[in-house]
Amino acid sequence: MKVFNTSEFLTITNLIVPDRTALIFEDTKTTFTELKDRVTMLANAMSDMGISKGSRVAFMHVNTNQAIEIYFATAQLDAIYVPINFRSKEDELNQMLEISKPDLLFIGNRYLSLTDTLLNEETLKESQLITLDSEVTSKFKYYEDILTNQTSDQIHFPEDDDSDTTVIMFTAGTTGTPKGVMLSHNSFSSYLLSTVSPADPDINETNLITVPFYHIAGLQAALAAIYGSRTMAIMRHFNPLDWLKTAEANKANRAMLVPTMLKRIIDHPNFQDFDLSDMSVITYGAAPMPLDVIKRSITSFPNTMFINAFGQTETASTITMLPPEDHILDGSETDIEIKLKRLTSIGKPLDDIEILIVSEDGNPVDTGEIGEIVARGDRLMTGYWNQESATSETIKSGWLYTGDLAYQDQDGYIFLSGRAKDFIKRGGEMISPEEVEQVLRSHTQVSDAAIIGTPDEEWGEEVVAVIVTEGPPPSADNLIEHCGEHLASYKKPKYIYFIDELPRNAMGKVLKRDLREQYS
Repeated sequence: MKVFNTSEFLTITNLIVPDRTALIFEDTKTTFTELKDRVTMLANAMSDMGISKGSRVAFMHVNTNQAIEIYFATAQLDAIYVPINFRSKEDELNQMLEISKPDLLFIGNRYLSLTDTLLNEETLKESQLITLDSEVTSKFKYYEDILTNQTSDQIHFPEDDDSDTTVIMFTAGTTGTPKGVMLSHNSFSSYLLSTVSPADPDINETNLITVPFYHIAGLQAALAAIYGSRTMAIMRHFNPLDWLKTAEANKANRAMLVPTMLKRIIDHPNFQDFDLSDMSVITYGAAPMPLDVIKRSITSFPNTMFINAFGQTETASTITMLPPEDHILDGSETDIEIKLKRLTSIGKPLDDIEILIVSEDGNPVDTGEIGEIVARGDRLMTGYWNQESATSETIKSGWLYTGDLAYQDQDGYIFLSGRAKDFIKRGGEMISPEEVEQVLRSHTQVSDAAIIGTPDEEWGEEVVAVIVTEGPPPSADNLIEHCGEHLASYKKPKYIYFIDELPRNAMGKVLKRDLREQYS
């Protein structure tokens, strides 16, 4: 199978459907030709600023049309795109920027307050910062200004091959330090070429995107839309009413949602007021899907096919899939019972990925036995940026150890059973328990702490803190406020329990399984 430098996807699609709308963002519509021209102008401007092969180009903002332009311009120059999670706290942002050391940072105006710290600590220079929303300061260049007087003639042609890194995408680390996942052009192209239909002048669909572009699912959805010549309707951020309005107004055919989003949409009091009959496919994933939510969603969207896509940043998105036919709850009572059980699974492995479930010694387990999911394939990450030890802990003998525990039934369906590293997935966001525990232990009245994730219908999982104190315990609100001062809001515990002593094994390891059984 031929693979591409991903910048070629836009070039090819532009040749096939030049006048088709590529992007809809608020009141602006951009055709594929207009998008290609703006990408080339931006690439030329970035080249003038010294960006070339291997340079890191960071983007920190909510979803905008500019994110797409910046990615393709970066790929055209054989540089590396670094989307930054704008929801992170200042310390986390500084860590990500320090690790990636971007040569250029495109930043939304709402985050300009962070630039003083970046400049004072010499993480970046003024010449390396470009504002995205408007010319609010003379200190930095403005995005639209750097396109002025640039030619739309392509001067730079990509030379990177499929194995070269095109994206560094950060994910939570077990120590609380973010890890930069290196994804190659092949990480995206092999997945798209095997799962998405190419550009077709006779088929025009609109893909509604609300998942953030700093998330692997958001970026993959954007590249799939470009490759498949789909119109991309971009929302800055998710709001259920805005989603309903945007879906109806643009007659959206496809959407990617995390379970929390889907629940909030079908629960909205005005849900029935909107015409969503054009919605043909909803893909969901990034967090556990409660059975009740997907059952209600199937009923609420009677003309829509559902797909459960499971993966992680390190696997370049989807590695297993539960297809539409497994979401059709018809047949005999036995058939329906089987399908309801399968709705709690993550489906089967995709054709371009090899998956095993292995024991702690790395050997495959028997059918029905719990083990860790490991994956092998050309499109998986090549490693963590400048973190060799973390890479060697995750990739062993060519296999990527996902940290997810699961079992496989006799029909090949995979069912998650937990995570080996106790990561918490809340609303599609990955949370490191160790990071939250460290913050809690920094409180003067806390002597020990354990963080667990417990099932939650709306968010997939909620953060629960089990606390051992010195003397009289502080209030739960006090501890939550303490966490909020040091962590992103989605990482704060929702529930706090006080206990005399944490349960531990003979080696001193906290028995989190016991805590989950007690506090779930």
